[in-house]
Amino acid sequence: MASVSSLSFSVPSQYPERRAIVSSTRTLPTNFEGFRFRTSLSCHCGGIRASVSSRLAIHCMSTSTELPTVSETKLNFLKSYKRPIPTVYNNVIQELIVQQHLMKYKRTYRYDPVFALGFVTVYDQLMDGYPSDEDRDAIFQAYIKALKEDPEQYRIDAQKLEEWARAQTASSLVEFASREGEVEGILKDIAERAGGKGSFSYSRFFAVGLFRLLELANATEPAILEKLCASLNVNKRSVDRDLDVYRNLLSKLVQAKELLKEYMDREKKKQEERAGVQKASEAITKCLGEYQHAGL
Repeated sequence: MASVSSLSFSVPSQYPERRAIVSSTRTLPTNFEGFRFRTSLSCHCGGIRASVSSRLAIHCMSTSTELPTVSETKLNFLKSYKRPIPTVYNNVIQELIVQQHLMKYKRTYRYDPVFALGFVTVYDQLMDGYPSDEDRDAIFQAYIKALKEDPEQYRIDAQKLEEWARAQTASSLVEFASREGEVEGILKDIAERAGGKGSFSYSRFFAVGLFRLLELANATEPAILEKLCASLNVNKRSVDRDLDVYRNLLSKLVQAKELLKEYMDREKKKQEERAGVQKASEAITKCLGEYQHAGL
């Protein structure tokens, strides 16, 4: 069966938190080594010298705030969705769930609707053509719940932004900061956080979400993307790079789906041929039986 060996939809390597999280996928200790701090304070005042020296030992015991491992997240997904998934789709899902786990459990992560729009866009593109619409939705539900988030919120926020973007022009989209509205407020909040006034974690899903807004507003010119990135305090170079990765991912998946379709067509033809041979064999057996019965 066709498969995608590597999709390269990885988390940017510049994030220092990633290494710590990756290492936790194998084991997460129940306690941490004690940290020792030595402080020394000296001051001179009117010929009097005071010296303070202290040693502190801090032991951090495990609590309910321990981060889940990648293995635990994947296991949660498998527990929630137990049906087999065709290899070409399963490879993509397994890689994405690992990468989104790393995004989700970064210290700076905070859910926002543009991120949700980006993920929904990626998921729907990747799962386009899946044999069952019902199973495709069930996989989506299991995926998001495995990350301990709300799949309905993802869909609702994505739809809200899509409807808003369809009513925008290139200028109104870029000038969101000068207008009032629910989505405008969401974008203003992102701009403030990305500008250093709060937690903001850039990701490739966020980049895809931005492009989807521009796409729906019929404003995909590079100059408009540059202005939108500036308004949101997001690095356009990173967005351009990640959109290239996204397009490459879709291209690879299209090729893999074509191979899968060819495989399924061959299997269907083989089944039909086997069924034809079986029917012919049964017909011959029946004729021989009737002939033998008539001869008697």
